[in-house]
Amino acid sequence: MKSIPLDKRPEILAPVGGTQQLTAALRCGANAVYFGLPDFNARRSADNFAGEKLSETVAFCHERGVRVYVTINTLVFDRELADMRKAVDTACSAGADGLIVQDLAVASYAREKWPDTALVASTQMAVHNVEGTMLLKEMGFSRAVAARELTLAEIKEIHDRTGMDIEVFVHGAHCMGVSGICYISSMIGGRSGNRGLCAQPCRLDCSVCGRDHALSLKDLSYIEHIGELAEAGVCSLKIEGRMKRAEYVAAAVTACRAVMDGNEPDMDTLRAVFSRSGFTDGYLTGKRDLSMFGYRTKEDVTAADDVLKDLAKLYEKEPQNIPVDMYLKVRPGEPAELTVTDGKESFTVLGAEPQIPRTLPLNEEYAERYLSKTGGTPYFLRKLSVYADDRVMLPASQLNELRRNALEGLGKERVKAFENKRPKPAADMPFKAENKPSDAPKRGGRENALRARFERADQLFSGCPGTVILPLKEIGKASVDKAKACGADRIMAEIPPVIWPSNMEIVRAKLAEIKELNITDVYVENLGAAELAREFGFKAHGGPMLNILNSVSLGKHLDLGLEDACVSFEMPAADMRRLEVPERAGAVVYGYLPLMKFRACPARGKDGCGNCKGVNVLTDRKGERFTVICRDKQYSELLNCVPLYAADRNLPDLSFKMLYFTTETAEECAEITRLAEEKAPLPGRRTAGLYFRELL
Repeated sequence: MKSIPLDKRPEILAPVGGTQQLTAALRCGANAVYFGLPDFNARRSADNFAGEKLSETVAFCHERGVRVYVTINTLVFDRELADMRKAVDTACSAGADGLIVQDLAVASYAREKWPDTALVASTQMAVHNVEGTMLLKEMGFSRAVAARELTLAEIKEIHDRTGMDIEVFVHGAHCMGVSGICYISSMIGGRSGNRGLCAQPCRLDCSVCGRDHALSLKDLSYIEHIGELAEAGVCSLKIEGRMKRAEYVAAAVTACRAVMDGNEPDMDTLRAVFSRSGFTDGYLTGKRDLSMFGYRTKEDVTAADDVLKDLAKLYEKEPQNIPVDMYLKVRPGEPAELTVTDGKESFTVLGAEPQIPRTLPLNEEYAERYLSKTGGTPYFLRKLSVYADDRVMLPASQLNELRRNALEGLGKERVKAFENKRPKPAADMPFKAENKPSDAPKRGGRENALRARFERADQLFSGCPGTVILPLKEIGKASVDKAKACGADRIMAEIPPVIWPSNMEIVRAKLAEIKELNITDVYVENLGAAELAREFGFKAHGGPMLNILNSVSLGKHLDLGLEDACVSFEMPAADMRRLEVPERAGAVVYGYLPLMKFRACPARGKDGCGNCKGVNVLTDRKGERFTVICRDKQYSELLNCVPLYAADRNLPDLSFKMLYFTTETAEECAEITRLAEEKAPLPGRRTAGLYFRELL
């Protein structure tokens, strides 16, 4: 295995849930760490960092040349915006090198108040193609965390075509669903992954097509592919695991470092400390088969017992990996002077006047014996120069004191060098509130009407709502004519919410085709789709998977060219009432909600798709049945086991209410529409979702 040239080495970015993990990361060779504050981070259950501890931690890392990224990567409500701003200010004031964010409200504030802060787009933003990445770059992001589902070729394409810095998860837990658009935890138990409290119900036993644990993937590990990732232009190798123990962090960082140096990584130890039936590289290599699936077994748990002690030894002592040169000057009648430098920063201290030697005078060998005792610090003595004559002598105690004081001072200078590059708030000008919907042009009044999203054209019925949404593949002359005949006066084409780079040209060709049918409006649920809409000149309307939970986020999406947008179905009704411009917003009031999207289909068999008809049933441990729908073999989708229905409830007076049809017949669509128009109850099982519950 060849070592990676120093100028091409990506950073090793380690997860830090607390002080022990930080120690393990730094002592095993991480170039950067990421951690959260107590709130607004996707691992709220970790120890995290706050107050003076935050500033001390950042300084400690910076002295060792290690970069710090703070995660403020959850969605926020309007009622939390003030606290969010304080969190951003706290992180930036402490000297964080960058912020990892999901909500556009967070990005907006950070960009305006701290314009020099590096903005990293979290994988929770679900950006997975060139178009979405270009839009991130336009909004001021300097780095994007690539979706876990991408292949090596797709990662390279995104980097090469956008010039954006790309961060890739190289080791750790594998979410079954595409990050950021997974709602199974919130819909089942009110604990939202978008709010940092995912309960991981996918890890519980679910069956589909005769297979158990059908929603649990093995942990990913791309450590043996680090050289290829470096060649693809990846700038950062991210290790997942802010909830993991320090030994796990030590093992993962050490394995990455080994590959960088051209050595074989110890994958057996890495597997023993934590895995789910081993590891997978299926997404990176494009081998998306059943070998990707696995779960945590009793054997996996007990395997860690044999390696923990050895792993703990990896970070017992501070590694001395920062070379320093020392210059000792000792003259009769003058204070002893010691200068220490790392080649960039330097510090000089003065000590006591030298003594008259009783036997031998001070020489270089004697001075080096004490000045080289740098244990407990990150420094080691590379070169010592002594300027003294035979009339002077310094006791060992004074040399030790000079060394301690000089290295302590050098450490402060190294921290100060980071501080000089530290992002500063916008120059003494009052903060201007983030762009909100009220700042954008208001278009028309409230429709207060129903919109209907259909899965298929054969679901259309006479007397359907005036606005009809059909998937892009369903749009054609026949379906357009049918929609108009059924009463639609506006037809929107739904751009797929997930478009892998390998399928983008097919989508582009279809968008060009529908323009010939005089379709002017599209429905988008991803930043990549929003960028496509702008490029083709369509009027765009946002869907709930844009994850809009506050007025600022709504305003930023409108700034991107959206006419209006559906708020997230994770948004309680009480928070909908806080929206500043409800005439530009809507809400889903009916539908078997899409809870997860998979690139590794849980219904896949040993022989691939086989005779699959595109619709399967997944059963959870309680016997609930969830529909799994194939989306043109690009991804599959898990629908909730019961429909959301809130048309008869007291929701805020938004611009529009959406009916989200998937598996229903045309007759069922007609009946549900009638009930919604009359605000009548829906017979049978139903849920009001999170509209009247507190989202954690």
